[in-house]
Amino acid sequence: QVQLLESGGGLVQAGASLRLSCLASGRTFSQKNSGWFRQAPGKEREFVAAITWNGGRTDYADSVKDRFTISRDNAKNTMYLQMNSLKPEDTAVYYCAAGGWGLETSRWTYWGQGTQVTVSS
Repeated sequence: QVQLLESGGGLVQAGASLRLSCLASGRTFSQKNSGWFRQAPGKEREFVAAITWNGGRTDYADSVKDRFTISRDNAKNTMYLQMNSLKPEDTAVYYCAAGGWGLETSRWTYWGQGTQVTVSS
C-alpha cells in the first residue's frame, strides 16, 4: 500500500511560483511511476505531469509544458511539482497519484487528498 500526502498549495498572484510536494508512505513508492493531476471547479480531473519510477522519463500536459517541472527524490519518498509563471487557469485542487501511467485517472492506483492552488489575476 502507498499513502500520499500533498502540501505546498496556496494563494498566489499570476506570474508567481509554487512548489508542491507529495510525501509517500510505504516502501514501494520508489518502484512506482507517479504523477500530478488537477481538478478545477465544475471540471473533470485532468492530467498535469508524470514521472517514471527512476525519473528517467517525464510527460507533461501541453497546458503546463515549459512552465511546470516534475521531479522526485526516492530517498525522501517525495515527488515535487515546481510551478512557474502561474496563470489564473491553473487554479485547481492538485492531486498526486502513483502506480500507473497515462492521461486517464483510471490508469492510476493510489491517490492523495489534494492541495488547493489558487492563482489570482
